[in-house]
Amino acid sequence: MHKEVDLSGYEKITAKNMPRECMISSGHRACQGCVEILAMGMVTKAVGPNVIVANATGCMEIVTSPFPQSAWKVPWLHVAFENTSAVASGIEAALKMLYKKGKRTGEMPKVLAFGGDGATADIGLQALSGALERGHNFTYVCLDNEAYMNTGIQRSSSTPYGAMTTTSPPGSQSIGQSTWKKNLPAIAVAHEIPYVATASPAYHLDLMNKVRKAMAVDGPAYLHVYSVCPTGWGCKPETGISLARLAVQTGVFPLYEVVGGNYTLTQKPKTLKPVVEYLKQQRRFRHLGEKDIAYIQERTESNYERLKALHDLANPPKADAKADAKAEADAE
Repeated sequence: MHKEVDLSGYEKITAKNMPRECMISSGHRACQGCVEILAMGMVTKAVGPNVIVANATGCMEIVTSPFPQSAWKVPWLHVAFENTSAVASGIEAALKMLYKKGKRTGEMPKVLAFGGDGATADIGLQALSGALERGHNFTYVCLDNEAYMNTGIQRSSSTPYGAMTTTSPPGSQSIGQSTWKKNLPAIAVAHEIPYVATASPAYHLDLMNKVRKAMAVDGPAYLHVYSVCPTGWGCKPETGISLARLAVQTGVFPLYEVVGGNYTLTQKPKTLKPVVEYLKQQRRFRHLGEKDIAYIQERTESNYERLKALHDLANPPKADAKADAKAEADAE
């Protein structure tokens, strides 16, 4: 699928006009150094107050809504692991009917769904696929901390190869997580929806502008947001953002967007840093040997080269020279 996507409603965010109000108040119960809550806050800043949120069971649901308190400043629903997208679909359909019948006027609220990697890649994948296929006008954000952190750091299909979790412990007969990370953005792209992107809170303007684009398109949009978890990853709480930046600089988590089927890398490091610089800062990878790291390096480079090829296909070198230069500079 390669088709035109209307982004005329997109309003770019810069350092000068960046929204200041977060739709999540302070005083929540997130762990020290949690990058996921920072990412969620950035998303809500970009969306603004005219939104209804469906939030899957998970860390962010737990830390923002301990009864009888709530950190949310906008309408918010706690839903189950498996049905976030179905609930978001119902909200969107109900809003359309209310406006059609004249029971509501003014600007229609945006519909936003949040889920962790477990609620997205595993338990809620069927509902997400159905909502994307039906074409509901909503934005789904996967906050990917690469395991079921809320319930005890169990592996998910988004856990990276070699990582130690409580259900993928390393040992004489195990490397830890034995499968490669599921490519959720590619699955979303396969549904031929208008907008798909990866994002990282280490590149806040890139993240917030992708949220704005997702909200601007007519139809479903999917955002996959990298969310460092110091508790589950075994890294220092103060290193969350620098580690998120290193994930991009090593190619472990490339940043790109797919508009109407066309791939564009939004951050392009001139030279990828060795993945060992990223791995060595996390206790979950401390058992890996040189051969394991070499394999991860090979797979990471191969994946990045594939994305570069898709980028070049959609962005001819001459026409994209200026954009490439900016992406390379921003990634450093």
